Amino acid sequence: MENYDSILTWMLSHLPMYQKKGLQAYRRDLSRMRDFCSYLNHPQNQIKTIHVAGTNGKGSTAHLMASVIQQHGFQVGLYTSPHLKDFRERIKINGALIEKEFVVEFIQNHRSYIDSNSLSFFEMTVGLAFSYFFKKKVDIAIVEVGMGGRLDGTNLIEPELCVITNIGLDHVQFLGDSLEEIAREKAGIIKSHTPVIIGLTQVETQAVFREKARQLDAEIIFADQVDVKEQSSDLKGNYQQQNIHTAVVGLSRLKGLKLQQEKLKEGLMNVVANTGLQGRWQVLNHLPMTVADVAHNREGLEFTIDQIESHTYVKLHLVLGFVKDKAVDKILRLFPKSGRFYLCSPQIPRAMSILNIDRIARDLKLNYEIYTSVDAAYSAAKNQAQADDFIYVGGSTFVVAEIL
Repeated sequence: MENYDSILTWMLSHLPMYQKKGLQAYRRDLSRMRDFCSYLNHPQNQIKTIHVAGTNGKGSTAHLMASVIQQHGFQVGLYTSPHLKDFRERIKINGALIEKEFVVEFIQNHRSYIDSNSLSFFEMTVGLAFSYFFKKKVDIAIVEVGMGGRLDGTNLIEPELCVITNIGLDHVQFLGDSLEEIAREKAGIIKSHTPVIIGLTQVETQAVFREKARQLDAEIIFADQVDVKEQSSDLKGNYQQQNIHTAVVGLSRLKGLKLQQEKLKEGLMNVVANTGLQGRWQVLNHLPMTVADVAHNREGLEFTIDQIESHTYVKLHLVLGFVKDKAVDKILRLFPKSGRFYLCSPQIPRAMSILNIDRIARDLKLNYEIYTSVDAAYSAAKNQAQADDFIYVGGSTFVVAEIL
C-alpha cells in the first residue's frame, strides 16, 4: 500500500493546480465536477452546508462561523483553500485535519477515474472533501469558494445559507474587469429560496445581488445594514471587524442554530484554537513586532497597511513577494515609501520573477534589495531590524506559507 507522502507527491505533481499554474488549471465549466460527484454518489447532497464566497475575508468568515457553530456542540466540517503548510488544512472537522489514511484510500480507490477524466487538483480535492464530510456524518460543513462562484467546483451544493463577503478587483482575467461583472460571477452561488448574506453594501454591486436574489426568490440581507452588538475575536486584524459582523449576521439566520450569546463570544474568541486558522495578521514576534498576513490584493492590503500605520515604530521592513497575475506596481505603491523593501519570489511556477519585481521597484524608486528566496529576504529583514522597528511579511499567500 502506498504511503501518504507518495500519494501527496502524485497529487501535487500530476494534477493541474491553479495555485501553481494559474490559467492552465482553471476550468470554465462544472461538467467534470458534476460527473465526479455523480460517480461518488452525490455526497454533497447528503450533508447540510453553508457556502461562502467573496473577494476578501471569505476564509476568515468561514473559520469564524465554523468556530461558533463548533462551540455550540456541533460537528463542523470546514473546506477552504489554498493551504499554507499542509494539504490537509483544506479539509477539517472541528479543527482536526483529515486523516492521512482517508486521503490515501480515496486516491487509491478513485485514481483511475481522476486520471481518465483529467480532473484538476481542485476538483479532486472538492470531491474528497464532500466524501469525507458525508462519511464522517458532520452536522454541517462550511464550504469556501475557491474563485468566483458560478463556475467554482464547490458550486454543486444546495446550502442552508449563502454568504458573499465583498467584491473587489481580483482574478480579473477570469471573472471580469469591473465590480459588476465580478459580482455576477459570485452571485452564481445564490440558490432558490435560500437566505444570502452580503457582507458589504457596495454601490456598484448592490443591484446585481438584489436582482439575482429576486429571480431566485432568495431572502437577501446586507450585513452592514443590520445592527448587531460589536464582538471581539482572537483574529486581530482591523479588517476582521467586517468579517466578524458578516459571520454573526449569517449565524443569526442559520436554521437549526439557536445562537447563545456566551457560545457566540467563546467561538469568536477561540477561532485559532478551534479551527487552526493561520496567516491572518499573525504575530510572529514582538521585539521587533513581526506580522505575517495573506492579504494579496488592493482592497485587502489597504486595510492591512492602515493597521501597520496604526503601530508606532522607528523603521518599517517589508518582506514581499507576488504572483505574476497581480498588478504588482499598483500594490507596491500602497506601501509607505519610507519602508525598506526585501523583495523575493515564492517557490511556485506562478511567482512573479525577481527580474520583473526588480524592474518595477526600480521604476518606483523604492529603497529595496532583491533576494533569491523568501527565507533569505526574511533573514535579512530580521538581521537589519532593531527592537523598535516593524517587520511585515506578505504580498502573497505563498510568501507567508514559506516563513510559517
